[in-house]
Amino acid sequence: MSKVVVDARRLLCPLPVIRVQDKVAALMPGTRVEAVCTDPGALHDIPAWCRINGHHILETRTEGDEIIVILEVGNP
Repeated sequence: MSKVVVDARRLLCPLPVIRVQDKVAALMPGTRVEAVCTDPGALHDIPAWCRINGHHILETRTEGDEIIVILEVGNP
């Protein structure tokens, strides 16, 4: 299974979600996406966007100042 990394560090809301959305639009269902963010709002915003759009959150965690959100692309 492939994994794509989206670097959304130093971007503020809504840009982390937009970066993830743009990347996911070109990916096949089942692809895993790791979003690396520094905006604390990403912990809420990316999972909310996933729920609305049929994608699946696999993990959220913080590593120092970075927020990592791992999702799996769902079927449109």
